[in-house]
Amino acid sequence: MEIKFQTKEENNREQLENFLKLSGAERLYSFLRLSERLSYFPVKNYKNKKSKNFVIEIKSTKNANLGK
Repeated sequence: MEIKFQTKEENNREQLENFLKLSGAERLYSFLRLSERLSYFPVKNYKNKKSKNFVIEIKSTKNANLGK
């Protein structure tokens, strides 16, 4: 493990540079992984409302019955 001491601006710049080095497909997959991880955070006052918005739902394949 490596520990770095940086200012917030330096850290943000480094993260942006590393992200921009990725190809378009890698950026998309990175975004989708981040979106999936956010779904595990607890949310206060969550109301499940029906919406007319387009929703991307990522389902785990761990428990899915594939091929059936």
